[in-house]
Amino acid sequence: MKPQKRKPGRKPVASELRHRINAGRVAVKNQIAFFESQFGQVESQWKEDDTRVTFADFAISEKVFTELRRSFPHDDFCSEESNPEDEEMLLEAEYAWILDPIDGTNNYALGIPMCSISLALLRNGEPVYGYIYDYARRTLIEGGEGEGVLDGTHRCRVLADEPTVQSHFATNFPFDPADMALTRELFEQYRVRCFGSAAMNLAYTATGKLEACLDFRVKVWDVAAGFAMIKAGGGEVVYFGEPAFPLNRFHVRMPAVRYVAGNPAFCRIVEERIRGGGGKA
Repeated sequence: MKPQKRKPGRKPVASELRHRINAGRVAVKNQIAFFESQFGQVESQWKEDDTRVTFADFAISEKVFTELRRSFPHDDFCSEESNPEDEEMLLEAEYAWILDPIDGTNNYALGIPMCSISLALLRNGEPVYGYIYDYARRTLIEGGEGEGVLDGTHRCRVLADEPTVQSHFATNFPFDPADMALTRELFEQYRVRCFGSAAMNLAYTATGKLEACLDFRVKVWDVAAGFAMIKAGGGEVVYFGEPAFPLNRFHVRMPAVRYVAGNPAFCRIVEERIRGGGGKA
């Protein structure tokens, strides 16, 4: 049986999409007990790009994809923990899955609860549904096109009011000096949160806890699930550089994603600031 090829213009088949949404939710939930059992206990190593990895990262990646492949053997599967020596993967199937088995691995290894499992479902290269397990609150956050956003059992939306000096946005550090120069006034004008997990930054934005999320150094596996939720919750994603999606190929050495996402009004403020600064954007 040949893989399903992408068909531009084809309307979503509800049963195909619904089957995958349900299966993705089960696959993430099935890893929660293991994820929690290894929290703060598992040994870690450092990869060649100076990011931390643990045995739990590899184990969760293998278990999630093994489970999903049983039902969807012709989908594409992409994980942060793919072998960097592998060739670049062309995404040719209609559906693809992108997994960050532990987002916030530094926090996870050190016993800091701001960490998550992040899984995204793509259709024709675009994120259509995402799941982020928020370990700090023991809550599964999920959402996608036509489905809205669920924070556990509570329906949520992206904040829509005009930003004020009390507005909060999230980011990750360190910043390149040029990017810091472009964004300095944002740090002076608004309140900032840094959780050490790009997925959690986006999840809290999608559920209306934060105004927006700004980042210059994350990868597609960090943002795919969150981008699906942001759009489902009425928010926007603005890129500074090449758009991350639609995604046609995958490799762990892919370039960083530079973006702001969340409240459309806040995104416009950030976009004007960065594009007006004449920097990397």
